[in-house]
Amino acid sequence: MSDGPLTAEQLSDFERDGFILVRGLFDSEEVDLLKRSAKEDRELDAHSYGKDDGEGGTVRLSLWNHPGDGIYGMFARCNRLVTAMEQLLAGEVYHYHSKMIMKDAKVGGAWTWHQDYGYWYQNGILYPDMASASIAVDAATKENGCMQVLTGSHHCGRIDHVLSGDQAGADMERVDELVKRLPLVYCEAEPGDVLMFHSNLLHRSDMNRSDNPRWSMICCYNAARNDPYKDSHHPRYTPLNKVDDGMIKSVGVKRFEDDQSDVAWLDTSDDTSATSLSDN
Repeated sequence: MSDGPLTAEQLSDFERDGFILVRGLFDSEEVDLLKRSAKEDRELDAHSYGKDDGEGGTVRLSLWNHPGDGIYGMFARCNRLVTAMEQLLAGEVYHYHSKMIMKDAKVGGAWTWHQDYGYWYQNGILYPDMASASIAVDAATKENGCMQVLTGSHHCGRIDHVLSGDQAGADMERVDELVKRLPLVYCEAEPGDVLMFHSNLLHRSDMNRSDNPRWSMICCYNAARNDPYKDSHHPRYTPLNKVDDGMIKSVGVKRFEDDQSDVAWLDTSDDTSATSLSDN
């Protein structure tokens, strides 16, 4: 698809590299509303849970399946982001889930090398026609554990994954060889920048040992034509109603007047993405 916010060059880069970093997709007012909402959201904090990174740290996150009509939903459903995903995945998409990654200063744990499709595969999804958009809520730097990617690794196809702590990690024998052959990129980003990446792209992040937090909201999408053949803890095809980009600011302001969240949080015990894998 050529009609949308992404240029032909960006689409070509995504096909070749498995990711693109779109600078300033959201303006400072929009991302400030998201940041305030997330960091003052008692429900978000109450529904957060930790994943042991296998290195002595813990990653904290909150996760939800359906985008809703609040500030988080306006980001996940806004025309510019959904249309970009439709361009990347060549057709209609639906919202697979979103999550807030809360990598707090000094304590935010690492993510091991993995592919998202390495565990979404377990949910009855036949093709890796999926992509994610990581929205920088805080600045992401090497020091506070920004995402790292192996350029072009999505061309390797799905790699076997096993448990590493509470996380699903890719077979390190293959990862070690790919690190020798493919460029590793630290995806440093400013608030409002969006990293869009293929579900088979290998990525990881270091522990946050800095004095600065690194929060990000990741919206995950599946191609409508790629409807899973069985039910899981993430939804099968559900039509996604795009909203006008201006809804982010209007809903964001109202969120502070109402002080309520409409998110249907995923229960910790239902998140089986990693635990469905063998740890042998």
